[in-house]
Amino acid sequence: MKSETIDVFEKTLNQLNGLHNEISTLSKKSYTDLINLFKLKLVNQVLEKCNELLGGKYIPFHDFTQFSEEELPNNSDVTLVLSQYLNCMESFREKNITSKIEWTSSGSIAKIYWYWNGTERETYSPKNIKR
Repeated sequence: MKSETIDVFEKTLNQLNGLHNEISTLSKKSYTDLINLFKLKLVNQVLEKCNELLGGKYIPFHDFTQFSEEELPNNSDVTLVLSQYLNCMESFREKNITSKIEWTSSGSIAKIYWYWNGTERETYSPKNIKR
């Protein structure tokens, strides 16, 4: 991946996490309350960027791109969708990273480093490591 794409991905993922945390908190207090238009516009901006990054292969719902501003969704619906986008962003990230293993002199693993494919740019380990 290109460095610019990684920058956009990381920024978008951070925004998505922040929105999910905030809307989840609202949802716990009153899950049936409608989200206000200001917050919805922010959510839709981040979802638009997620859709661009994820493309057709990784988007969570092929018939959904963003929320309608004419029919405001409730906090619970927004939380549900943001959760799905977070999972798909992580799947996309996991398909675009690779590991490098540092071995000890005795042959055991000393440390595992994770990098974005085609770069020397480090990232964190996958959330869904399959062994």
